[in-house]
Amino acid sequence: MKKSSPLISRAVSLIILIFAAAAAVLPGAGCKPAPPGSPSLQIQLVASGFTHPTALAAPGDGSGRLFITEQTGAVRIVGSSGSLLPAPFLDISDRMVKPLSAYDESGLLGIAFHPDYAVNGRLFIFYNAPPTALTPDGYSSNVRVSEFLVSPEDPDRADPASEKVLLEVPHPQTNHNGGQLAFGPDGYLYIGIGDGGASNDVGLGHTPGLGNGQDTANLLGKILRIDVAATGTAAIPPENPFAGDPQKKEEIYAYGFRNPWRFSFDAGSGRLFCGDVGQSLYEEIDIVVSGGNYGWNIKEGLSCFNKDSASSPLDTCADTGAGGEPLIDPVISYGRPASGGTIAGRSVAGGYVYRGAAVPQLQGHYVFGDWSTSFTSADGSVFIAGENTAGSWQVQELFIRRDSRPARRLNRFLLSFGEDASGEIYLLTSKTLGPSGPRGEVYKIIGADIAQQ
Repeated sequence: MKKSSPLISRAVSLIILIFAAAAAVLPGAGCKPAPPGSPSLQIQLVASGFTHPTALAAPGDGSGRLFITEQTGAVRIVGSSGSLLPAPFLDISDRMVKPLSAYDESGLLGIAFHPDYAVNGRLFIFYNAPPTALTPDGYSSNVRVSEFLVSPEDPDRADPASEKVLLEVPHPQTNHNGGQLAFGPDGYLYIGIGDGGASNDVGLGHTPGLGNGQDTANLLGKILRIDVAATGTAAIPPENPFAGDPQKKEEIYAYGFRNPWRFSFDAGSGRLFCGDVGQSLYEEIDIVVSGGNYGWNIKEGLSCFNKDSASSPLDTCADTGAGGEPLIDPVISYGRPASGGTIAGRSVAGGYVYRGAAVPQLQGHYVFGDWSTSFTSADGSVFIAGENTAGSWQVQELFIRRDSRPARRLNRFLLSFGEDASGEIYLLTSKTLGPSGPRGEVYKIIGADIAQQ
């Protein structure tokens, strides 16, 4: 059957096209200096010229290189000298859906290196591949996780012919893809996949009456865990919560997510921190445990979600999932700019607990952020959170210092965070709303002046 519906499924993005082309060039709120004494971060430009950088990873091979994915399909290398290499490490643009230039959430979204990469040269990529004959009619893409090998002749090039597809999940709409890949302390590969897109976890490709986030019989709206010990294979870890259950997807590690946009393991505690993008009112940070149900689409943040009117929370809702399991609340939740909270935004970007050495003021703090306060201006935010002895978290926004200029807002769209082999943290940003033009930049956090928490 002819699959013309994926074009229709992009209608929402197409509506934005004319609006976005103008909106993306408007200045953000960062033009105004922060009030004197405001907590701040000092950042340093590492490299520029990227087309929407979505993820950053270090190979752990002692080379000092940083590998950065572009949404349009290339993996770029920043060498140990700080220079952006002209040739990409890998280019899969011919294997994936082509993201809309004005705004899109699909494309090349994640990268992870095997813990023994220095020996085995194995790396893993997350991207949206075109629908196939097996993809349900009307779906936008297939979320794909693939393994590649580095070229035996050139450490700065992957072997494009080495791809082995480990996981392929039909994805209904263009948004809420997830995209994070990370190896845990247990050596397993963790994968974040969104609920399938559209809104409210309803509609084409969403489980009626339940939603994909709550449906443990599908892989959408989940964090997955697989064993990639054998090259080119994806096995089920026996410790997975649904291992051996034929009624549930055995790859699931945790569920009840809308769009898990960036998670990371704290090198100090081993805990898994995840940013889950909200619908209309609230963003959240979760500490994820095996088998945990994080509430979507029963709850958004700490509130009871109303799938019939997303901006009007219900007074009451279930506090358990379909199997009677408790819903786990986020450790941090915040609202939109109009909410009047101490921090605000509209699309959380999960980050990292700082365990580096260059910025001791950040030690043990969780660094995360938000994409922008609006679609009409590049106005991303960076936050830090500290945990007190009672287990609650205090959050503050940090204004940004570049060079000798006064601290201001970021004045860019904050796309993602990255971490190098030494535990130092990076900001991946763009001056454009969509993946068009080489206006993406990567910054390194090199200093901080924060309030005591």
